[in-house]
Amino acid sequence: MRLALARKFSGDDRARPNSPPGRRDDPRQPENPRGTGHPPRQGSRERGSRGGRSQSFKSDPNIVQIFGFHAAREALRASRRKIVNVYATAAAAARLEQELTGRAIEPTIVEADEISARLPPEALHQGVLVETRPLETADITDLAPEGVVIVLDQVTDPHNVGAILRTAAAFGVTALVTTERHSPAMTGILAKAASGALEHVTIVNVVNLARAMEHLGREGFLRVGLDSEGPASLEETALHTPLALVLGAEGKGLRRLTRENCDVLARLDMPGPTKSLNVSNACAVALTLVRGALKA
Repeated sequence: MRLALARKFSGDDRARPNSPPGRRDDPRQPENPRGTGHPPRQGSRERGSRGGRSQSFKSDPNIVQIFGFHAAREALRASRRKIVNVYATAAAAARLEQELTGRAIEPTIVEADEISARLPPEALHQGVLVETRPLETADITDLAPEGVVIVLDQVTDPHNVGAILRTAAAFGVTALVTTERHSPAMTGILAKAASGALEHVTIVNVVNLARAMEHLGREGFLRVGLDSEGPASLEETALHTPLALVLGAEGKGLRRLTRENCDVLARLDMPGPTKSLNVSNACAVALTLVRGALKA
């Protein structure tokens, strides 16, 4: 594969760098300014910035940044993604040669600090940055009444949501339902934490979570809310599919209307001195118990 030294081109998006941005795939979904950044011109790093990284990032709602080797590889493999640009070190491009060739993409070969300059300071890019158009999200009415879905009630930490997505992909979860507001954008740090799971789990954004849960109830979903004060443990709760596992934000837990739209509230009984878990860890434990109960 010939690697370009100064020029990149994508087989999926022939737009010139200075052409107007394309239509957003889902105009209802806001972008998180902290999770995206419009690439500055090469060599335009801000003076005095730590490690050569710019301290000023402009949000471009038409661009999703995917960085980190595993997340970038899955983004290249998945046909759902419309790739705009790929920036990679020579070593990373060599590791991704099969995926790049398969998509007919010629990356821009750069040094690692040039990728760092395009990303927020906390981004660990592992030598690769893929810029794509946002994925289309599904509508709640598109979900078939089968399998297991996860519903997030204002879980805002991108690391937690990314970890939940990764767990969901591992357990074959059908979809992740989240709110348009009070939830992180599906890009940047979240995408890296998901480690490629964004390409395999359907995302459903809703305006009103209570109404979405009402819809799930009408479709026959058993709506199980995880609550530390639940009347019964999840292990003792009779479960069946289709099932919606509802998780609340750390600290606040499930909101009142969310609780009222659950068919059952269940707790996770922990045998050790620590009785509560991080929401992403709680999701992994709950899905393990759900899988065991459904197989029994």
